[in-house]
Amino acid sequence: MEMLKQRILQDGRALSGDVLLVDSFLNNQVDVKLMQAVGEAFARRFANAGVTRVATVESSGIAPAAMTALAMDVPLVILKKSASRILQDDILQTEVFSFTKNAPYQLTLKKRFVQPGDRVLLIDDFLANGEAAFGCIRLLEGAGAGIAGVGAVIAKAFQPGMRKLREAGYRVEALAPVKSMAEGKIEFE
Repeated sequence: MEMLKQRILQDGRALSGDVLLVDSFLNNQVDVKLMQAVGEAFARRFANAGVTRVATVESSGIAPAAMTALAMDVPLVILKKSASRILQDDILQTEVFSFTKNAPYQLTLKKRFVQPGDRVLLIDDFLANGEAAFGCIRLLEGAGAGIAGVGAVIAKAFQPGMRKLREAGYRVEALAPVKSMAEGKIEFE
């Protein structure tokens, strides 16, 4: 998606060979028009995948996932990263290691929002090692859903996540696959 790539080059900052800061339009501040275009791009790419729900992990994935769900006219399901006193019943959990935080967390899905037979499109802001995606897949499949695909706004193609998901049989679409990064330099596939 050329508009997204141009925005990454303009406002993103490669802090190192594996850290890309996009907080001015995707994380801390959200460019909703860009996210609308992102959602429409995912909706086009997965138009024939039989998607019945879109899912994401809180919180940076919410904006692109919400716009995707809106464009596809399906519900959005948000998987939680933190424990909650009110999420006690009807939940599935799995441990996921966060590349960004360099620590594990409990990923939680409230089962009543995913039905057996659903075809879920998983949308995330970044795909690096694939840990969050595989955690979501474990929970969604554990609830009886099928995975229609995985959409990444930005994929670090030089890290193993995209390859591992594809090798496991999942369709992966990255709108901005990054081939390599170095401080101050970003190259796309």
